[in-house]
Amino acid sequence: MALLIRNGEIVTVGSRLHADIYVENETISAIGKNLDAPSGTEIIDASGKLVFPGFIDPHVHVYLPFMATFAKDTHETASIAALIGGTTTYIEMCCPSRNDDALEGYKLWKSKAEGKSACDYAFHMSVTKFVEETESQLRQIVADGTASFKIFLSYKNFFGIDDAEMYQTLELAKRLGVIVTAHCENAELVARLQQKLLAEGKTGPEWHEPSRPESVEAEGTGRFATFLENTGATGYVVHLSCEKALHAALNAKSRGVKIHVESVLPHFLLDKTHAERPGVEGMKHVMSPPLRAKSNQAALWNALELGSIDTVGTDHCPFDTDQKLLGKDSFVNIPNGIPGIEDRVNLLYTHGVKRGRLDMHRFVDAASTRAAKLFGLFPRKGQIAVGSDADLVIYDPDYRGVISAKSHHVNNDYSGFEGMEIEGRPSAVTVRGKVQVRDGKFVGERGRGKMLKREPSHF
Repeated sequence: MALLIRNGEIVTVGSRLHADIYVENETISAIGKNLDAPSGTEIIDASGKLVFPGFIDPHVHVYLPFMATFAKDTHETASIAALIGGTTTYIEMCCPSRNDDALEGYKLWKSKAEGKSACDYAFHMSVTKFVEETESQLRQIVADGTASFKIFLSYKNFFGIDDAEMYQTLELAKRLGVIVTAHCENAELVARLQQKLLAEGKTGPEWHEPSRPESVEAEGTGRFATFLENTGATGYVVHLSCEKALHAALNAKSRGVKIHVESVLPHFLLDKTHAERPGVEGMKHVMSPPLRAKSNQAALWNALELGSIDTVGTDHCPFDTDQKLLGKDSFVNIPNGIPGIEDRVNLLYTHGVKRGRLDMHRFVDAASTRAAKLFGLFPRKGQIAVGSDADLVIYDPDYRGVISAKSHHVNNDYSGFEGMEIEGRPSAVTVRGKVQVRDGKFVGERGRGKMLKREPSHF
């Protein structure tokens, strides 16, 4: 069925105008004033609403075997939560461990999503070792449409790679034109600091942050940048959390290193005191890199407004409180992660745009368009233009609500943002022209989502 969205205020990175949008065959067919539509067209009156391009979360975990357990979401639950929050595309980290076969892992991750996601999706392929068959396997994965890699400079002996493997990965990525995303810490330093703290009897969640301090993240960021500089590859720092690491990335960029930066929602809004709460309340807020001193947040917001931080993701990784309690005797056993896929857009709009920290156009760029451009999805995604996919978010800036685990749609039993007020939410969300969400409720087609095949572009 065709769709006509009337009287909305269309907001993209480069423009803001009142106009209608006509959609047919899953794409935008026309944009203009007082558009006519054939009989039988579904019509949405967007008067008083903002119309954004569908938002893109560039960093989520849905299926994830990790730290003796599994993340709680399925692609069905995660995609519905994403859509209710205005995210119409997400990129999942495919993360087989060092002990797993990379190609078999990739096939497993794909099988978990196929036919189950209600929104479109893609993958970053994690390179957790570099052995004889790795290059051949990665070439097959890139040929299948996954044009971005992920490396971990952390999680020693599980996901983490050494410097030799990082060099090999980046050198191959340069030849293939693939962007490499990186979790920037120092696996050896973290392991040593964890051992030292535990030996001193420091076992609670409040010791997670001191075991992976800002200096370690800054070192990892600088080291990744140095390897990019000497291989010519293009890199993307994921979940950058602090001013020291930001300086390391921006210093490299000033030298001409092809490095991009993502920060994630928790680091803008939460701080390390949340993880210092006693017992499971602190454990709920354990993630890596950790929540930092609140003094870092002004630097992150400023860099985001300037575009020095390119994108805002979530690092969505939902574990229940019972799973978090696996670390009740030792913080190193707390499954890392905070859920956020449903809340990113509304909280970024509320605390960014409404608080005057973020220009409306930069908001669209950081939450949608920049990710589309970096990861080979633009102009199909991240844009409102004739020919683009009709992924649209009709946004009600007058809505007022409160975030709560009692009402969220993520498949876990707590919210890292419990009690936070939001000023605005999507009133309707479309995926390739089909209305999937109305007024906070999923009303669409389960399994509508497609894997997005991407071409390498970072040569």
